[in-house]
Amino acid sequence: MKIVLISTYELGHQPFGLASPRAWLARAGHEVACADLAVETLPEGPVREADLIAFYLPMHTATRLALPVIDLAKALNPRARLACYGLYAPINADLLRGLGVEAIAGGEFESALVRLAQGDPVQEISLERQVFLKPEREGLPELERYAKLRQNGDAKLVAYTEASRGCKHVCRHCPVTPVYNGTFRIVGREIVIEDIRQQVAAGARHVTFGDPDFFNGPTHAMAIVEALHAEFPEVTYDATIKIEHLRKHHKLLPRLKETGCLFVTSAVESLDDAVLRKLGKNHTRKDFEDAAREMRAIGLALQPTFLAFTPWTTIETYRDLLRALAALDLVEQVAPVQLALRLLITHGSRLLELEELRAVTGAYDAKALIYPWKHPDAAVDALAVRVFRLVSELQSQKRSRGEIFAAVWDAAEAGPMPRLMSGAPAAYVDEPWYCCAEPLPL
Repeated sequence: MKIVLISTYELGHQPFGLASPRAWLARAGHEVACADLAVETLPEGPVREADLIAFYLPMHTATRLALPVIDLAKALNPRARLACYGLYAPINADLLRGLGVEAIAGGEFESALVRLAQGDPVQEISLERQVFLKPEREGLPELERYAKLRQNGDAKLVAYTEASRGCKHVCRHCPVTPVYNGTFRIVGREIVIEDIRQQVAAGARHVTFGDPDFFNGPTHAMAIVEALHAEFPEVTYDATIKIEHLRKHHKLLPRLKETGCLFVTSAVESLDDAVLRKLGKNHTRKDFEDAAREMRAIGLALQPTFLAFTPWTTIETYRDLLRALAALDLVEQVAPVQLALRLLITHGSRLLELEELRAVTGAYDAKALIYPWKHPDAAVDALAVRVFRLVSELQSQKRSRGEIFAAVWDAAEAGPMPRLMSGAPAAYVDEPWYCCAEPLPL
């Protein structure tokens, strides 16, 4: 069977969600072509000849971008079967089926795609345990075309891989929760190392681990970074870890630093303990502050992400967020867009369990794939628009993080600006990191 796998966007990474299922389908004897529309155009020839066209939908942005491509694929090849897979496929199943998509594969999608290619039915969500294969990356766009690690004026190619999927936690706003509901699955250590090995051979000098939480399985995670450091001591890495886990497993943090970890991304979301309880984050403001101070003492950078604007945000709590970032010397470690993001409410979100949130949301918007909401205080929504436009404009001008932060501080009228700590800008991967947030203005 001729199969085309299509990704529209995966945060500036060469898509694991193309390379992994491609290996499974090729092993089953199928002819597989891949297209990453984030960096290349749709290959019309293979699409016209395909028997099955499958779209990878790992996030909200990717799903919105995929909708017109699904229509284009149908026009180019009306006889092809259409499928969608990834986290946002089951979340948007009804909409996708209405567009002519035959099969939905959420959760552990590789084995589901193989069954689909064999003509067998597939479940919308499968959490079966898989024995993963080494991802097949040959023929994918070169790493040079993706996000780079920026550090001290240098740019390094970045590998992307996953050591686990799903999450043990059920944060109310997280898109992983409706699919995995507290389940997580590991990718075998040797498979992870083999995937890194082939990307290092292609020029990568930094690795991003894309797990929802690298410390869902801390023993597994540490075994992988120990093996990575032993084989490639010059290669650095970053990972995403909950504040809760940074506190619980704080004794592991020095070893992360020693094995080449440059920074840890953590979805802090809010500094308001009441909001954190609504989101089900299972950490407090103090936990975040303690983690930030401990990691600074170790020399391991914390890159927090936020839902800066929620229905519970006030002008004063937004100002408090800015003041706290300045006091904790985190301005250089926060991507400016994190100061502008609004809470995203998708179909199936556990946020809709909250009556107070349902009271401010409108009817589901099938085009935007969200439940739109308005803040009870129009001044907060106005500030959100002002901050988003300001951040967008200043980023387009290549202004520094400190300069953008100062402009946002002024826009929020947060009071006298404190003197920010000076020093080298933090290392970062130059593609903004979004999670459960809508980066578009109202």
